[in-house]
Amino acid sequence: MDFRMRPTVLAALVPALLAAPGALRAQPVQKSVGAPTAAAPVVLPGGWAMRLDREGASTAGLTFAAMGAGYHATTGPSGIFYDPSMTATGAYTAEATFTQTKAPAHAEAYGLIFGGTGLGGPQQSYMYFVVRGDGKYLVKHRAGSEVHTIQDWTAHPAIRPADAAGKATNALRVRVAADSVRLDVNGTQVVALPKMGTDGIVGVRVNHQLDVHIDGLKVTPGAK
Repeated sequence: MDFRMRPTVLAALVPALLAAPGALRAQPVQKSVGAPTAAAPVVLPGGWAMRLDREGASTAGLTFAAMGAGYHATTGPSGIFYDPSMTATGAYTAEATFTQTKAPAHAEAYGLIFGGTGLGGPQQSYMYFVVRGDGKYLVKHRAGSEVHTIQDWTAHPAIRPADAAGKATNALRVRVAADSVRLDVNGTQVVALPKMGTDGIVGVRVNHQLDVHIDGLKVTPGAK
């Protein structure tokens, strides 16, 4: 099996991130964290929560709402959005299709989070797999206030770059098997990693100043 793990991964992460086998299950609802007092609270779909990267960041203009069969995010600050009941353990597949609808000032990323635990508190932990308008992807792990690079920005022909109007649609998928995590874009595997830190909440991440529509967010048992 060809695991293209970059040397930037900290060896000390592996024991802490090893996942235990299990089945899909729900977790208690957690409150959103990171919303400042300087702006009105962000109204989220029922059961959803958010966590901004920087606590106290202005939420002016930030929205995350149900739209059609999916969701639509307009961000100022970057953050994650999740329904705490969307939780998976063991072997599973998480996926969603993201459409960037407008050009940001700079290439910014959007994609999936998985393996989320403690998202409402100081010991937050989650993995994220994101792409951006220049046709590159990234994999990182956030633990508390620290962020560890698993796979640095890497170009791949499977990723659709933004067009002249800043628009692009990319389908992301995380396939967790017994011994690996395989990450796909538009049906093509872009990287395979050793399994670590995959049990927990699945959701989405949207970075700074983006307008993104999300369709087909779901988790199913087994790695497709």
